[in-house]
Amino acid sequence: MDLRIFTEPQQGATYDTLLAVAKATEDLGFDAFFRSDHYLHMGDVDGLPGPTDAWITLAGLARETKRIRLGTLMTAATFRLPGVLAIQVAQVDQMSGGRVELGLGAGWFEQEHKAYGIPFPKEKFGRLEEQLAIVTGLWGTKPGETFSHHGTHYDLTDSPALPKPAQDKIPVLIGGHGATRTPRLTAQYADEFNMPFASIEDSERQFGRVRAAAEQAGRKADDLTYSNALVACVGKDDQELARRAAAIGREVDELKANGLAGSPAEVVDRIGRFAEIGSQRIYLQILDLDDLDHLELISSQVQTQLT
Repeated sequence: MDLRIFTEPQQGATYDTLLAVAKATEDLGFDAFFRSDHYLHMGDVDGLPGPTDAWITLAGLARETKRIRLGTLMTAATFRLPGVLAIQVAQVDQMSGGRVELGLGAGWFEQEHKAYGIPFPKEKFGRLEEQLAIVTGLWGTKPGETFSHHGTHYDLTDSPALPKPAQDKIPVLIGGHGATRTPRLTAQYADEFNMPFASIEDSERQFGRVRAAAEQAGRKADDLTYSNALVACVGKDDQELARRAAAIGREVDELKANGLAGSPAEVVDRIGRFAEIGSQRIYLQILDLDDLDHLELISSQVQTQLT
């Protein structure tokens, strides 16, 4: 089971804070550092000092880390034109020496679009599908050839399809709870399917849909990686657990019901239950980015029991 660190910087984090978490992620042996792609805080926080841009952040981290994978859960298709996104991600992949992964979603948070003047179209899923076709098509075009796409939402003519990523193929992640279109897009374009903040039962059901869609599309279902994103709150004892839950404004019982919370042994057991239904990778949503001792505890007492 791979463990990856997943952050939500829109809730309030500077680049320096994210750098500290990314370096801890690398030093403590985790597989990857991922971040959300949002411009507005959610819930009862002030979001200070304000948002950081996902791909600018990852570009910086690409030069200041050496081993960990770097990516987004999820970049919103509404934020960037697909040709521009393909250039940005390819460049960051080059800067990292080939360690980037792209999670791409339709975009959903209307308020942040209004706050920063970003168009929020009613029909988002068709745009996502075209973005996936364009981004992967640009990367997959052979040097010296051109790429064109004439769709409902985007039109590209004779693109040189440059620059190329460092990797032969940047892994693409698609996620979500949708019963039909999401599995179909995953089967067509993705290397990994991520089930965000869901129960074991719902994850198993959705993994089954994605596996069936892959087989229907002529792919082996096992060619895909299946993962979950879950909030993490671990304490060596009840007092430490309660303190960490309070620091992120959550209740212990709710965290245990909906995430990975409890003692290291309890969390190892719960991860094992996700593994039993086919999950191969867990993105640990870390909400208190100043608590690096939390990462150390997970590394030393949870991760070591999963290898």
